[in-house]
Amino acid sequence: MKIAISGKGGVGKTTLSAFLSRYYSNNGHAVLAVDADPDANLAEAIAMPDADKAVPLSEMKKLIEERTGSKPGTMGGFFKLNPRVDDLPDTIALKDGNLRLITMGTVKKGGAGCVCPESVMLKAMITHLVIARDEFIIMDMEAGIEHLGRGTSGFMDMILVVVEPGKRSLETANRVKQLASDLGVKDIRLVGNKIRGKDDIDFLKKNASGFNFSGFIPYDQAIITADIEGKGLHDMNSEAFSALEQIAKNLIGD
Repeated sequence: MKIAISGKGGVGKTTLSAFLSRYYSNNGHAVLAVDADPDANLAEAIAMPDADKAVPLSEMKKLIEERTGSKPGTMGGFFKLNPRVDDLPDTIALKDGNLRLITMGTVKKGGAGCVCPESVMLKAMITHLVIARDEFIIMDMEAGIEHLGRGTSGFMDMILVVVEPGKRSLETANRVKQLASDLGVKDIRLVGNKIRGKDDIDFLKKNASGFNFSGFIPYDQAIITADIEGKGLHDMNSEAFSALEQIAKNLIGD
């Protein structure tokens, strides 16, 4: 299974990404969690050992120069547009049992189409993870799915868009759906989060016609407490945990 998780900032993308990563790895699957959100905090949400040592790939300047043949921070000139990255998931990832995590980082200069060593490495890594890896891939995206290109998106099994009761998160979901459709992604689902009751579920279903929901996560103080205490969501025993567990099962048909 290769799942990209997107949605408006603050809706709970990382919460869902962290839970799915732990759930599947705890149930015997090899899982590679990918933090592709510029506001990277998936390592902490997963409660990964040595989370503070997670160095984004985009900041591994020596490695980038070695693989691309060009020094990071430079533009123009000649460098490899297809650097070798196949060994990196097994060498630079943080590891905890069946679970590994890679933080991608972002290019902090130039435009979205910046052709520089850092962006080339990130694109090559995403392409390798999506196309060549044979394991569970849980990818925590930014608000869009710009990390995925036409050549890679078709290899994703699904895109989950996390929404909360409100117009703005649904607007983001519609933008993601349009972009995903343009890229050829067929399986696009919603997960409702911060649900306070039946009215919230009814609102989302009414205003998200054309989408399938994989589940609804109730608003739960335990999630906030886990974040404050630096605990993984897999350690919770709450209503939200039960909902997240059911979503994880639904996604793989259990």
